Amino acid sequence: MKINSITQNNYSNWQIFSLTFLRVLIGWHFLFEGLMKIYTPGWTAKSYLEGSVGPFSSIFKALASNDTILSFVNYMNEWGLVIIGLGLFIGLFEKPLKLAGILLLLLYYLAYPPFPGLTINAPLEGSYWIVNKNLVEMAALLVLLFFPSGYITGIDSFIFNKKKK
Repeated sequence: MKINSITQNNYSNWQIFSLTFLRVLIGWHFLFEGLMKIYTPGWTAKSYLEGSVGPFSSIFKALASNDTILSFVNYMNEWGLVIIGLGLFIGLFEKPLKLAGILLLLLYYLAYPPFPGLTINAPLEGSYWIVNKNLVEMAALLVLLFFPSGYITGIDSFIFNKKKK
């Protein structure tokens, strides 16, 4: 999508507000989750990975079994959440960060897919048959990917409008 078609859109004020509000809420959620992991002493994804179920559980369990890989996974999870969250919150580099957010949520979804017949080893909120909160948030990011608001109400608007001039 070209920047011209984004900045010269036909969105109503309510549509712009709704898209921006959704982007900011998701950004806050990612940012908060990342900061909570960073500031929780001894936080690790080990038990989450070890308890994974579903068709890819052997991969997630293998990640937890190697301390070096686990340290990398922990670091990427914490700071990935923070960077994605902050970028979405302020509307900076939102397109690649939305894709990164979708990928991260997909990994969470695959670690604990809400498929019938799977035994879940951890209590999960908002998990229903096939659809869970991760899938819903992925869908919201996908919508935001195709109806960007950062070029209108985020820092991206200053960067890309300046380049355009």
